[in-house]
Amino acid sequence: MKALTAMCSIMAKDMRTYYLKPPNISWGIIFPLAWTGMFFVKTGTGLESLQGVLPGVVAVAVLFGTTSMLAVTVTFEKKGRSFERLLLAPISLELLMLAKTLGAIIFGIANALVPVAIALGIGGIEGIAWGPALGAVTLTSIASTFLGLFIAVSVSEVFEAQTFSNFFRFPMIFLCGLFFPVSQLPLVLQPLSYVLPLTYAADLLRYSLGSENVLAPGLSFAMLGMFGALLFAGSLHCVRRRWIA
Repeated sequence: MKALTAMCSIMAKDMRTYYLKPPNISWGIIFPLAWTGMFFVKTGTGLESLQGVLPGVVAVAVLFGTTSMLAVTVTFEKKGRSFERLLLAPISLELLMLAKTLGAIIFGIANALVPVAIALGIGGIEGIAWGPALGAVTLTSIASTFLGLFIAVSVSEVFEAQTFSNFFRFPMIFLCGLFFPVSQLPLVLQPLSYVLPLTYAADLLRYSLGSENVLAPGLSFAMLGMFGALLFAGSLHCVRRRWIA
């Protein structure tokens, strides 16, 4: 019970200090809208194509929202040495890192719901499988958050974390089939797509939001879970090596 109380306190502190600030809330609304508008301006299409582009918009909103927040929160606290004080909390390292990431996971899920709510409001989509959709959004947010955590604990400065994040994020946008199928990529790049978690997230979101998917949903769920577990384990290893060993 004490460990659970400490975990909830850390998460609540992060939510108040970082996630519930007006700039972050507006970022979660404006960013998906900007990506959707950019697509329509580029292609000249209307609402009839919204269902096809929505999975990509949701995935990008989750990816950028979670990784950007972790790059700021964890790296900033490392810089101010408050992260080291947190390591003295009377809970296990695993629970501590979960407490530091739960806020980002919730933030990512909220980011994902914004474009979905807007699409429902304007009547641009139909046939959503809500169970798989919520599972896909949650797993995508978890995997993206743990990617952000791994980056944040591997560097020393906020600008390093942002640069390192972009090193992963922007290639994934073009290689993971977010806005065009992986099959349209050059053959030499297609195998690389399947070692990136966002490929499985995008395909699973297509299936959940009523678009055409390529991979079996069970495979995508399993791969996202595996990526999340590996990234979390890698983050724990970095923390133990740099601060505990």
